[in-house]
Amino acid sequence: MSLNDKREELERKAHAYVGKDSGIEVGPDPVNEVMIRQLCEVINDQNPVYVDDAAAKANGFDGIITPPAALQMWTMPGARPPWDLTDEEKEIVGNRQSISKDVELNALFAEYGYTGVVGTDQEEEYIRPVRPGEKITAHLFIDHISEQKATALGLGYFITVRRVYKNQDGEEVATSTFRVLRYQAPAQPAAQAADAPQASAKPKRLKPPMGHDNSWWWDAVENDQFLIQSCKSCNTLRHPPRPMCGKCQSLDWEGVEASGNGTIYSYTVMHHPKFPGFDYPFVTAVIELEEGTRIVSNVVDCDPLAVHVGMPVELTIQKPDGELKLPLFRPVA
Repeated sequence: MSLNDKREELERKAHAYVGKDSGIEVGPDPVNEVMIRQLCEVINDQNPVYVDDAAAKANGFDGIITPPAALQMWTMPGARPPWDLTDEEKEIVGNRQSISKDVELNALFAEYGYTGVVGTDQEEEYIRPVRPGEKITAHLFIDHISEQKATALGLGYFITVRRVYKNQDGEEVATSTFRVLRYQAPAQPAAQAADAPQASAKPKRLKPPMGHDNSWWWDAVENDQFLIQSCKSCNTLRHPPRPMCGKCQSLDWEGVEASGNGTIYSYTVMHHPKFPGFDYPFVTAVIELEEGTRIVSNVVDCDPLAVHVGMPVELTIQKPDGELKLPLFRPVA
């Protein structure tokens, strides 16, 4: 089969998925105040409409609402994907989620050699606030598959998956579209392959997204500065950087120098999945800075088994892959 015939066959099979139901995501719990409060504590979102019924009503709501960006949390099925459950386990927890068609579609592209995948962008529309007691489901659709594109990563296809979030009465509360690029890495020229060293270089870490709202923070890290975003109106600190203060909704802010001292608020030791650029196992932790806000980072220069909640840590800006500067934390000597 020629390359052109193979491409046409792939496109014919792939486009058969477009417009069809892709699956449904249903979380085990309804929207509830406990999980809303825990989420706000972890991300340090101090907007009172999420935790204070009176404040929510004073702002025109019927009562406490959930943070809009947390919508996907209410449809997460649990730590194990449903296709890993045995029939007996499905009977116990309930078969709440089907294997979505986008999983099949991505497997199809991989079968034809498009093994690379990278997320490109996401768009969300919040139709109305979601309140405790509602049961949220996400209905998935393969929205669009582009024609073959030549990108910097190689030839590939952009796949757009659309989620429609509904409550228990079938009322739409939000929509989301997520786009990925499935690509085929270009073959290495024969001459270049012959000259290449036998041992491949250690892969680099995936670079974090940098845009209008956070590039200033990463520029500071590059200059060995550790800054925290501070609201100019009420002096509330916040991280990660974002355009509006969650407490007073002011858009005026500045970056203030942080001491770099803190304690471990929560942590996990990562063994799987294996991402490039990391030495396993490694520790990812929520660090409570002495200034009062929190940051998610890695704990380095110690045995992962020695890490514990409440451990004092201090900032160290390093290049773990020899290229990207990151604010990391190590135990206080």
